[in-house]
Amino acid sequence: MQVLGIETSCDETGIAIYDDRRGIIANAVHSQVALHAGYGGVVPELASRDHIQRIIPLIHKVIDEAGSSAEDIDAIAYTAGPGLVGALMVGAAVASSLAFGWKLPAIPVHHMEGHLLAPLLEADPPAFPFIALLVSGGHTQLVRVEAPGEYRLLGESLDDAAGEAFDKTAKILGLGYPGGPALSALAEQGHPGMFEFPRPMTDRPGLDFSFSGLKTAAAITIREAPDSKQARADIARAFVDAVVATLCIKCKRALEQEHLDNLVVSGGVSANKQLRLALHDLTTKRGGRAWFPRPEFCTDNGAMIAYAGYLQWQRGGPTTEHYGFAAWPRWPMGKEPRAGV
Repeated sequence: MQVLGIETSCDETGIAIYDDRRGIIANAVHSQVALHAGYGGVVPELASRDHIQRIIPLIHKVIDEAGSSAEDIDAIAYTAGPGLVGALMVGAAVASSLAFGWKLPAIPVHHMEGHLLAPLLEADPPAFPFIALLVSGGHTQLVRVEAPGEYRLLGESLDDAAGEAFDKTAKILGLGYPGGPALSALAEQGHPGMFEFPRPMTDRPGLDFSFSGLKTAAAITIREAPDSKQARADIARAFVDAVVATLCIKCKRALEQEHLDNLVVSGGVSANKQLRLALHDLTTKRGGRAWFPRPEFCTDNGAMIAYAGYLQWQRGGPTTEHYGFAAWPRWPMGKEPRAGV
């Protein structure tokens, strides 16, 4: 069985094919970083137009690389939300049109569920149940995962997501777009302890997050600090230290609360080296383990959507065999999507 996955939730066009015997057999991603760099962030209209231009050639490329044809595809999975509504509609329309033409089911997939399941594509996947930390530009969530499709939200960001705080702080530092990776790289040149930032919401019970205050503290420090490359690196290091410490404290609480020791970490921020080391140490000390997706599956991609769609179809999840399609810019994970656009 083969599932074609289509991801167009923001600024990457991702296409992949998942085979239930061989795993991911073809995967391609087109990034729009160069397109949006001059604007300092994603321009939704430009993102949608670029998806329109890139999506069909990428589908042809992936099918050719897999040595497959339309006759070999059994279902089409697409990101139905959350994300930019125009970008989502491009993927939804193409998926539904292909499904109609090829007489296949189309499977609407939750974007964050794709990220959550991405580490299961590795050779040694985690066993259920586990705690998942989803940490990206748009989301910071802790979820208890009993099985594919069985999720219980434990905590989430009440304002800026961790990745959003990375990007905004990087912009204040003049690092351009995309800011998160650039800030992480600059932090590696910084000295620990030169600046100190708060670990927000760690002095009270609960598993929710808040990163807007940390971003503000960083902005004030940047304005008042000496204007030197080393000072900027030291501020970046202090900021990364604060985010990593906050995420670790909350992950430890979640593991203790749910009496679990294994942790899955997904989303763009999961590529951060310091976060990976800290969460590896945290889970190892508890006798457990932390799982991360390979670097190319940390950011948005079609592979995670193809795999999530396959699992959803196997468990009898919703499909759009009537060939209508939908996009939900806001869609709580674990909730059934509403019918229609």
